Amino acid sequence: MPIWLTLCAAVTAAVIAALGGFVLIPYLKKIHFGQTILEEGPAWHKSKQGTPIMGGFLFIGGSILATALGYTVWRLSGGIDTTSREAAVQGLRLLTVVLFSLLYSLSVGFTDDYIKAVKKQNLGLNPKQKMAAQFVLSVALLGILYLLGDHETTVDLMFCKLNLGIFYYPFMILFIIYITNAVNLTDGIDGLCGSVTVVSMLCLTMLCAALHYLDMSLYAITIAGGCIGFLVWNLHPAKCFMGDTGSMYLGGAFAAIGVACRMHLLLVMVGIVYVLDALSVVLQVSYFKITKKIYGEGRRIFKMSPIHHHFELCKWSEYKIVAVFSLVGLVFGALAVLLQII
Repeated sequence: MPIWLTLCAAVTAAVIAALGGFVLIPYLKKIHFGQTILEEGPAWHKSKQGTPIMGGFLFIGGSILATALGYTVWRLSGGIDTTSREAAVQGLRLLTVVLFSLLYSLSVGFTDDYIKAVKKQNLGLNPKQKMAAQFVLSVALLGILYLLGDHETTVDLMFCKLNLGIFYYPFMILFIIYITNAVNLTDGIDGLCGSVTVVSMLCLTMLCAALHYLDMSLYAITIAGGCIGFLVWNLHPAKCFMGDTGSMYLGGAFAAIGVACRMHLLLVMVGIVYVLDALSVVLQVSYFKITKKIYGEGRRIFKMSPIHHHFELCKWSEYKIVAVFSLVGLVFGALAVLLQII
């Protein structure tokens, strides 16, 4: 795929997302779709009460439209042999990943945001409802990839491949659910999830290109472009939040691209910020429950989880957290790219 086409697709997604904010944000304010802030969150987050949610539609629309345009131009310019079976499979695989991301966003994220906006509570769907929807969609993704010819049951650890046999599928279901929820948990500070995702998707773009998944490379860079356009409205002080609508889309896309391109360990490296943010919640909750049984009262490892809130309570500014976390993501993402190229 020509570099100019890839860059044009990214810029198109960014422009659509940035300009779309002039229409979407006033509309969300008009219908009173604002954020309800948790009582146990940092006290200064109270000022964010009522900030419009569902801003994720900006980069969702931008990335999908830019991908469709870029892929169409690529086909019409002769970049794809439309008569080959492999080209058809690649097209269907890309469509599967895009639809998975969108359905993940709408069925879990949008529903969750809608309940929050209508009931004015920061609860949304309960954990069982979320898990059920995520399970069904993850099974569907793996099932369609299987029908498209992906019968591999090995986990790529880069230096070796571990064949899990039939256990590959339940493991991948848990992997997809963990990654998508990890991205969702990262969305807790103005500009954090968007900035980290720009970095991770740019790294995925290079990895997909190196592995010859050019269609996935196009989708990844349009998401990065869409997030750049969205950050115009989401950097501190945020004028809108992506909501679960946006974070579930990003998580679904990130996980689906990684699984479809079979870069399991690489995905963990590129998404190290997501992984560690979610891990901090697991550690915090587990330690609290264990110490409550032992000492009669729960104790904490961090001041608050996910860990970005811990640094907030340590008096780090939101700008500093976004910069440091994005830099960490860039270092690990660059390492993943180097390991794949070498």
